Amino acid sequence: MTEYDNNDIPIVHGIDLDDETRCSHYHMPLDVVAMRFKCCDKYYACIHCHNECEDHEPIPWSKDEQDVLAVMCGVCKYEMAIHEYVNTDKCPNCGATFNPRCEAHYPYYFTL
Repeated sequence: MTEYDNNDIPIVHGIDLDDETRCSHYHMPLDVVAMRFKCCDKYYACIHCHNECEDHEPIPWSKDEQDVLAVMCGVCKYEMAIHEYVNTDKCPNCGATFNPRCEAHYPYYFTL
């Protein structure tokens, strides 16, 4: 079960996180998303944070799970479905722009 803080905001795990989910691996201005991993049901800032903090291999969400809330905007903390995230370059809630280069990492997180 996904962990939430006292304000019902998902807890994001990772290495050297800032308030908008940037981590030691990805810390440019547009690196403001966190991914919920199917294998452990935890949000992490990136695949590298997951792999450094967990003792299991990541499992990507399947093509049939595109409606799962598995992506969170680090700016406004809006949780979105996978299909919502992959079809936009901005948060549908606050308009924060996401890093377009993250698309290269989709296979780590979900099968499209």
